[in-house]
Amino acid sequence: MKKTRLGEFQELILMTVIVLKEKAYGNEIQRELEERLNERLSVGAIQTALKRMEEKGFLTSKWGEATQKRGGKRKRIYSATPYAHQVLQEMKDIRARLWEAMPQLHTNNLQ
Repeated sequence: MKKTRLGEFQELILMTVIVLKEKAYGNEIQRELEERLNERLSVGAIQTALKRMEEKGFLTSKWGEATQKRGGKRKRIYSATPYAHQVLQEMKDIRARLWEAMPQLHTNNLQ
């Protein structure tokens, strides 16, 4: 695995960007993650993570068209880079090997 790693939150955001495709902008990323995680998230935390991942080469962004619905404001739309796809695959492979190596979890004892 590369020296540049993703934290759990960054990994979730990156995966959400890939899932959303051309709809991957701040508010929609927040909505999708909140729905999947069943918890409230700070838009500031999401924006900070997006900026940092763009600086590290995991994401690129471009401005979308201005819309009346947004009061003439444009959205910053994010896309995952090939490097991001590679790092996510490496992380998935590492996790799969670790899950295979673990003994079966006994969830009925976790109450």
